[in-house]
Amino acid sequence: MNDVQSVWEALGGDPALLPRVSTVAHRETLDARLPVRELARTCVAACALAAAELGARRAGLAEVPAVRVDDAAVAAAFHSERLLRIDGRAPVGFAPLSRFWRTADGWVRTHANYPHHRRRLLGALGLPEDASVERVAAVLAERTAADVEERVYDAGGLAVALRTPAQWAGHEQAAEVARRPLVECATAGAAHARVLPPVAASDLLPAAGLRVLDLTRVIAGPVGTRTLALLGADVLRIDPPWLPELPDQHADTDFGKKSATLDLRTDRETFEELLAGADVVVTGYRPGSLDRFGLTPSAAAERWPGLVVAQVSAWGTYGPWGGRRGFDSLVQAATGIAVTEGSDGRPGALPAQALDHGTGYLLAAAVLRALTERTYDGRGRSARLALARTAAWLTHGIERDPAPDGPAAGSAGEGTEPRLAERDSPLGHLRYAPPAVSFTDGPTDWARPPGRWGTDEPRWD
Repeated sequence: MNDVQSVWEALGGDPALLPRVSTVAHRETLDARLPVRELARTCVAACALAAAELGARRAGLAEVPAVRVDDAAVAAAFHSERLLRIDGRAPVGFAPLSRFWRTADGWVRTHANYPHHRRRLLGALGLPEDASVERVAAVLAERTAADVEERVYDAGGLAVALRTPAQWAGHEQAAEVARRPLVECATAGAAHARVLPPVAASDLLPAAGLRVLDLTRVIAGPVGTRTLALLGADVLRIDPPWLPELPDQHADTDFGKKSATLDLRTDRETFEELLAGADVVVTGYRPGSLDRFGLTPSAAAERWPGLVVAQVSAWGTYGPWGGRRGFDSLVQAATGIAVTEGSDGRPGALPAQALDHGTGYLLAAAVLRALTERTYDGRGRSARLALARTAAWLTHGIERDPAPDGPAAGSAGEGTEPRLAERDSPLGHLRYAPPAVSFTDGPTDWARPPGRWGTDEPRWD
């Protein structure tokens, strides 16, 4: 509970609510050298408690609903992109060029799931677009990891040199990350939030009636907004028309949402209308890339008083890597996690993309707490999170579960098999991990399955 307490207090929550949280522990889930299970449990617990708190506030309940965190359900949720089945088909995982490679002096991790990132990676290496894995491996083996990291970054691609924990600790970006709190929260602007109607105490949907503009991609941001959709929010995801989301990624993270395309450069009027009607905006693009659209917290607070702005990035908005793109696998490689989880001289990985998923639940928790606080003063809030900061917390800030004196709950494998849900959708028949966020009278599934990417209108209902 100490970890939940520290995160809850970082979110500005009332410590008196912590006894409302209970845990069903399964010690064999998300097993790793680092405390991944504890991280996952803590992030989901904080999110569920924030949801229950907002629900109690809006429903006029005398007591915050009880929160139950089941390690098995949490583990399934953290593996959602792997457990998903679409008409029986398993999702496509990492692309062939998204992997670790040997270099002349060590290892480098690349990410090339998206076609434009693949083109930039190959261009930085001086290779044609049809280059084979073997050809890429041969080129990388002749270069240093640091050289590859910088060349690919300069070309707009994604690659990081593998670092030990000590090497990362000596990096300037690590020092900048360590100076920041896990969640950077601030109050912004004058009071001018729209008043939301009460919600029903039965079938409690804490975020019902709230409009969330989702400008995120891949996993962390979409997991956060998927959670807000579960809780009743009207979530509208906007993507550039020329940059479709990977189909399986969309199927996993767009439960409960609407999906539209919009060119922000040429249709500013529609975008301004969406912002004017939103309660929350969540961004997950490279830091600074959306600033020209007025989406810095200070500019947003001035133009749209009462708006909650939440931002998630890979490395943070500060330091020498503050403007860089990144993904969970790259952050693991750079921060020493891949070395810690590796063996026999080869880098490893966490048992799930826990930095992404954990940060996503913390993002949702920060938004929910901001909305609760807004019901008192009508003022907007901002929240900033970074995968690298979550990584620092994982490696240096989380307590491991104590060793059990006797058999632990679920220690014989009882209840640890993923319990999956099924439903039909426009994408086909889906088998998927149900929500891990659970509290008394709360939702147990999303109101709608994911639809086809980009087929909704960019407007509020």
